[in-house]
Amino acid sequence: MVELGSGSRREIDDVLLTRFACYLVAQNGDPSKPEIAFAQSYFAIQTRRAELIQQRMLEVERLHARRKLTATEKDLSSLIYEQTGGNQDFALIRSKGDHALFGRSTQAMKAQWKVPDSRPLADFAPTIILKAKDFATEITIFNARAHAMKTETAISAEHVTNNRAVRSTLLDRGIRPESLPPDEDIKKVERRVASDQRKAIGKPDRLDED
Repeated sequence: MVELGSGSRREIDDVLLTRFACYLVAQNGDPSKPEIAFAQSYFAIQTRRAELIQQRMLEVERLHARRKLTATEKDLSSLIYEQTGGNQDFALIRSKGDHALFGRSTQAMKAQWKVPDSRPLADFAPTIILKAKDFATEITIFNARAHAMKTETAISAEHVTNNRAVRSTLLDRGIRPESLPPDEDIKKVERRVASDQRKAIGKPDRLDED
């Protein structure tokens, strides 16, 4: 029931809007009306929050992919040491794998992505490349162990074959590894995520909207 100007009362219908309908009303309404201004502000904030959450999820996924590749490469290094008697060949084998995956050398990709000489190429690689390298390395470990490969030559050949196979799959799906742009320095991403996690612990009910 609503009050009328004459002092009488009249019954009117309540209308329940979906969230999307509310959004359309807010975006097309008159912002001079407080209710519309509030709704527009609400949806702007919620959109930004959704963007931040999506960005954080992608950053965390990339961090996990980088850490997984690090662990897998350590396993390969250990296997090389166990089966060849030394792990000095690991860098060479990894370099050959990079060349097979990118179609050019590790150093050439570092120059293209402007990676400092002292930093691993993978620290600037997109998530899809981190996962591709990890998959190829996992296959190398499996086959090198299963077939008891005892030489750098044998393990290198296996690693090259696996990276070429992964590259072929990427190319078939329209992804050319050497044409992808570099991603942000993984160390910067790690520091930002860690900082935001500390802030979240200190103020769990707030979300940075910068």
